[in-house]
Formats: sequence, C-alpha cells, structure tokens
Amino acid sequence: MNKKKFTYKKSGVNINAADNFVNFISNVSSKKKGKKKFSNIGGFGSVTSIPQGINQPKIVACTDGVGTKIEIANILNKYDTIGIDLVAMSVNDLIVQGARPLLFLDYISINKIDLKKLKSIIKGILKGCRLSGCELVGGETAEMPDTYEKGKFDIAGFAVGVVEKNKILIKNKIKKNNLVLAVPSSGLHSNGFSLVRYLINQKKIDIKNNKYLKSELLKPTKIYVEEVLKLIDKNLINGCANITGGGLSDNVKRIIPDNLLAEINLNQIRTLSIFKWLKRNGISEKEMVKTFNCGVGFCLIINPKNLKKVLKYFSKAYKPYVIGKISKGNNKVKLNSAINWS
Repeated sequence: MNKKKFTYKKSGVNINAADNFVNFISNVSSKKKGKKKFSNIGGFGSVTSIPQGINQPKIVACTDGVGTKIEIANILNKYDTIGIDLVAMSVNDLIVQGARPLLFLDYISINKIDLKKLKSIIKGILKGCRLSGCELVGGETAEMPDTYEKGKFDIAGFAVGVVEKNKILIKNKIKKNNLVLAVPSSGLHSNGFSLVRYLINQKKIDIKNNKYLKSELLKPTKIYVEEVLKLIDKNLINGCANITGGGLSDNVKRIIPDNLLAEINLNQIRTLSIFKWLKRNGISEKEMVKTFNCGVGFCLIINPKNLKKVLKYFSKAYKPYVIGKISKGNNKVKLNSAINWS
C-alpha cells in the first residue's frame, strides 16, 4: 500500500495563505463612516447597484493590465504603486466613453503566495479605487507554481462603469475647428516598458543604484476620472482619448469621425524628463512617438469657446494646453513638426 500523502500544499498551492490574503482584503480600509465598504469580497460573485438618477443607464466595461512594468517592480522590490496603475489603465478607458466607474475587480496569478507582496499590491488597488470613486468588489488570486517562475506574477484589472445614454461621448460630437488639448501625464504610465527594459539591459544599467530611474520608473499612472467626469457633467468636452500603447496617433485616431482630421503639433508637447532620458539614450524620435505618451497622458477635444472653463477643473500640475485642432481630412490624425527634446 502506498502510504505517501498527497496534498495540495505539497503540490505548491497553499489554500490557508490564500484565505489569509482574502481576509486581509476584506478588512483593510473596510470601514467608512461606520459601514462596511468592501462587503462583497469573499463571495462567489459581487453585487452592486446602478446609481439613482440615471434615466437611461448604459453599462461600460474595460479590462487591462500593467504589462512588463511588473518586472521593474520585481527588480526594485517595490509593489505599492502598480496597483494604482492597474486601476488607472481601466478607469481611464471608461471615462473616454463618458462612463462613471462603479466597481473594480482584480486578478492576481503568482508562483507562490507572498503576503507581504500581495498586501502591498492590494493597498495600491484600493488607493486607485478611492481616486476613481469606485468600489473594489472582488477578484481572484491564483497560486500557479508550474506556470510562473519563482517570484514571478501577473495582475489584471476589470472595471465597470455607467453612463446616461445622452452623455455617451460618441464620435459625431467632434466638429471641425474643435481644439485638441493635451493633459500632462505623470510619466511613463504603464506602456512601453518592454522597450525601456531592453534599453536598460543593453546598456547594463543597474536601476537599483540609479536614484533617478528608481524615482521615475514606478511613478503611478495619473487617474483622470475626477476632472474628466466634471467636464462631461458640464457638457464641456466633445471627445477624449487615453494615451496608452501606440502613442498619440494610434489612440486619438480611434475617436475621430470619418472625413475629419486631428492636426497635432508635436512641437507644442511639454515632454517630461524621463522621455528626454530615453531619447538621449538611443531611442529614435519615430519610436518615441509611436511607443510612449511622451508627456501627454490624456487628450480632450473641445469647442474653443469652452477652453477657459475647461482649464479651471485641473490642478496646476495637470493643466491642459492646446496641441492641435480638428480639420477636414481623411487620415484621422496628422502629426506635424517634431518634439522639442531640449
């Protein structure tokens, strides 16, 4: 008789550790004005209500991850900001449709449950949810020892929002002579990190001992929810775009109607130091514009008469500025001139 004991724990999966993590999520930041805020966590499904006062609600859903920015977090052993990134990547897409974020779910797959690492990530997710005005209602943590190498993991996020039917930002609201505004980014956000890491590896840069890169590479993605929703409520914008992978051209063209053209003057972009560093270290102008946000994290398309009103809703650090206008044309986006990297 074979007396060898086979257990889930011996196979590399620790259910008790996973349960402890769920309990942590349920309890952390759980009280707000005496009420349980994250009461859905731990069940089979999450239930929420559509806010009152919406006559014709439309549901909008988005999902995303943070890509290989995770590898930078692993190198620096710093995980308190990538949770903010995770929320930002989805909710910044939701508001492009005009939707108000309602709820968020996360998925974490990892080689082995590491409570210290996971707690740090979830605290970032909770902070991102607070900044977005939405609720973390649940998620999934999967311990997968044969799929991920030691210390490796991945995270994904799922956001659901709601918008009044007549508030949806559809393409036909964008008109000729509208202005294209750039809203500054906080840095790289969560795109282009495979190229960043390739450059760092090729140049054999030790980012652990590089004070500048340590401060820049894990800056969390700016969440634009509060400002943009106020503009939508006031009918001050005709369209907007979240500038992620593909840069200005690929993302702005997704919202431009047929027979119109967004003419963007690259020399108006107020780029940030991290992008200048990447350019100096060997990435071409063409590759920079195609891969990174280059300092423009979000774009707004507005009627020129609303410019002063729009600016009032942003702090000094994220004050929008004009980088182009909408003209007649067929190619959706035209990038003029070049970025000033000095």
